[in-house]
Amino acid sequence: MYIRFVNYLDKINQYRKSKISNRNFLVILAIIVGILAGLAAAVLKSLTHHIEEFLQSDWHWKYKYYLYFIFPMIGIFFTVLYIKYFIRKSKFETGLTPLLYSISKKSSKVEAHNIYSQIITAAVTVGFGGSTGLEAPIVTSGSAIGSNIGRILGLSYREITMLVACGAAAGIAGAFNSPVAGIVFAIEILLPEFTIPAFIPLLLSAATAAVVARLFYTQQLFFLVTEGWKVDALFYYVILACFIGLFSIYFTKANYAVKGLFYKIKHPYTKVIVGGLMLGALVFLFPTLYGEGYITIKGLLKGDYQTVINNSIFADYSSISAVVVLFTIVTIFMKSIATLVTLGAGGNGGTFAPSLIMGGLIGFIFAYVVNLSGIAQLNVSNFIVAGMAAALGSIMHAPLTGIFLIAEITGGYVLMVPLMITTAISYAINRSSQKHSIYTKALADKGELLSHEDKDTTVLNQMKLKYLIEKSYPQLQMNDLISLKMNEIMQSHKNVIAVTDEVGDFKGIIYIEELFNEMVNHPEKENLKASHLVQTAPNTITENEGLKTVLEKMEQENVWILPVLTIKNQYLGFVSKTAIFNKYRALLMRQNDYMG
Repeated sequence: MYIRFVNYLDKINQYRKSKISNRNFLVILAIIVGILAGLAAAVLKSLTHHIEEFLQSDWHWKYKYYLYFIFPMIGIFFTVLYIKYFIRKSKFETGLTPLLYSISKKSSKVEAHNIYSQIITAAVTVGFGGSTGLEAPIVTSGSAIGSNIGRILGLSYREITMLVACGAAAGIAGAFNSPVAGIVFAIEILLPEFTIPAFIPLLLSAATAAVVARLFYTQQLFFLVTEGWKVDALFYYVILACFIGLFSIYFTKANYAVKGLFYKIKHPYTKVIVGGLMLGALVFLFPTLYGEGYITIKGLLKGDYQTVINNSIFADYSSISAVVVLFTIVTIFMKSIATLVTLGAGGNGGTFAPSLIMGGLIGFIFAYVVNLSGIAQLNVSNFIVAGMAAALGSIMHAPLTGIFLIAEITGGYVLMVPLMITTAISYAINRSSQKHSIYTKALADKGELLSHEDKDTTVLNQMKLKYLIEKSYPQLQMNDLISLKMNEIMQSHKNVIAVTDEVGDFKGIIYIEELFNEMVNHPEKENLKASHLVQTAPNTITENEGLKTVLEKMEQENVWILPVLTIKNQYLGFVSKTAIFNKYRALLMRQNDYMG
């Protein structure tokens, strides 16, 4: 059945190639990806908000927020349960790091289950109060749509990668109704080196997704009425940018610290309990942390400056400005912890929305305090918007995405200059301390990041040693008689022999030239054993070493081949410079296609 299906697809592809060019076909597929990703975005948002409404609409009594203590744990538990019982054959991963890894190391292959599993788990996690965002899951879902359509139709790596980027752009466009930000996000995060033709499929995919999502989900994320910005306020935008830049460094380091703590907890349900209780306590004390948190920013933009504290157990003190200031500052830091705990405990989501919320709250509290002090009178809404853009741009290392996304979703194009200033400065501060973003650092540390600054290292990191091991070299055991193995040695046409003991442990090598000399000059050549000729190899390679390290060892020893061993010293074969260079050339050509 499967073979028949493959043959049928092959016939369709052959017919398609004779009727339509690859470029035009890619445009058609981009529109299809946009439609499906737009539907996925609408389903995810609708499902999440229906869960939230179901859990909250029937609770009208004053202390309903006591239930917030248990809801997040239930959501994370359901998420972990779903992953365990419904995703058995594949690995489930959250965030954008796995997507970047797929492009770098897996030929842009994104597992098909991500199309629906990301939607289900993110809706359950966030709907029950998990303090994360929906954007990373919808980006992964959209990318999975693009990847699997490309793979099914037998497209090249370059074309599949373009469809992955189209799916990501469409996901952002559908989630935020912001097609321009979707395109910028795909280029800035997934396609850092691109050509103008790449805009066409991205543009169509993002625009299509925005239209489709708008048909099924019409709720506007933010409304902003602004009178523009004043030149006198530029100094304060710079100060705000400095605060957010420093906060983004804190958030990046907190991300690694919290991940490390939860990594030490091996049992998944222990993570759920520990993380669920921590998150429940935080949401109980700070209800703003429930779910994405956009409702708080909406209230602040409307001028309701007590919205952060109103639904909490401290609501009776909302008329005291100092309490509002202190409560908001603590909420900002607790939001960062709540987000990281949600993800560490097993929930699904991303740091996209939390970045916006934290940046918006920082912008609010900065302008609010300045206004209270009487130093100046700032437009609080403008600073909220600028803070959102700056936080997103600096934490994700995507300043253009931050600028255009906020400009689109708030209608704040009139604030473009303040957005550019705050985002650029905060990004520069973060970049001075953190070379890589929270999405790319893990890959960079492992040498698995697709980098266009060091193309040689990037291509070498894409290569896997296990596929370059040559096993056709002759192999002798220590007690083998050379005379009995001569036919095998001659037929191999190799210039080196591997020597092992009876259980396969590597002992050394024999060079063919020296073997021939011994066979000619040795008086008892019939009794000559491998143990008489074996010598220590110049160096050895373990199976998990990177190709860059392999080449460095070869250069150091001035050799063209080296033996490859397991970590237990078992002989596997040889790796040669010739095999590495041939594979290098092939991957370099593929990378040039990707960038073209």
